[in-house]
Amino acid sequence: MRKSVLVTGGAGFIGSHLIDRLIGAGNDVICVDNFFTGSKTNIEHLIGNPRFELMRHDVTFPLYLEVDEIYNLACPASPIHYQRDPVQTTKTNVHGAINMLGMAKRLRCRIFQASTSEVYGDPAVHPQTEDYWGNVNPIGPRSCYDEGKRCAETLFFDYHRQHGLEIKVARIFNTYGPRMQVGDGRVVSNLIVQALKDEPITIYGDGSQTRSFCFVEDMVEGILRFMASDSTLTGPINLGNPAEISIRELAERVIDVTGSGSKLTFLKKPTDDPERRRPDIGLAKATLGWKPTVDLQEGLRRTIAYFDSVLARAGGLTVEA
Repeated sequence: MRKSVLVTGGAGFIGSHLIDRLIGAGNDVICVDNFFTGSKTNIEHLIGNPRFELMRHDVTFPLYLEVDEIYNLACPASPIHYQRDPVQTTKTNVHGAINMLGMAKRLRCRIFQASTSEVYGDPAVHPQTEDYWGNVNPIGPRSCYDEGKRCAETLFFDYHRQHGLEIKVARIFNTYGPRMQVGDGRVVSNLIVQALKDEPITIYGDGSQTRSFCFVEDMVEGILRFMASDSTLTGPINLGNPAEISIRELAERVIDVTGSGSKLTFLKKPTDDPERRRPDIGLAKATLGWKPTVDLQEGLRRTIAYFDSVLARAGGLTVEA
């Protein structure tokens, strides 16, 4: 059935891929973004498509639209961006959730919340399961994002309990792929750009900290399956790739795939940077029949090819991947 769908943060990395899938399935999509971190290049291929509408708007302010579904992805998602204006980050998470939930309540429509693995903080439980409450510093430099997302989850479940709203809350783990920004400060994009430019590759700490990386196509598939699932499945549900890798090993993989001459350099580890991060996706497997299908080597190859083309267009150094 053809639906009218609102995607906040739709010009962002994951949001733009989600919109591609929604339009490809025959839906009409309204993309809302204030372009604080979103990029018009991510959606320029959709301009002129009769099923696509772009609206420049900050979700911290009320919005009045008529839609059938809402995907709330609006928020800067990398430390370099969400720490640039931490007050605005908290407002985006909290006021944005309130405004989108208010719209969903008025329309009686289903709403998806892009939460994050950061709600687990520096976890004392490994791997992380949805029933783990987390280990989060409420007053640290990352708190605007961590606690902002935790508060958004609270709001979603309160609206569900109090107003009977159909909610879907997904905790998204590290995601990578084409359309990441060159300077977004995320580990995958940082390592790839430095390797392609033959610059020193910066690792924070000794590189022993681990992460789990999910290719964006797999993530979008998980989001869509979750949104289409039975209304009784509210989440929170982990979406991510359970294949765990150290940051140092990831850097060495990137060097290998790019054929770069870059050398590793080690810098001070940021405050509250988690030591380990790996999702338990048993719930997603059991209820959605979902698991990642793109392995890290293939995902890196495709992501490196994307950044190589971006740097070439910008006049940067090109290295074959």
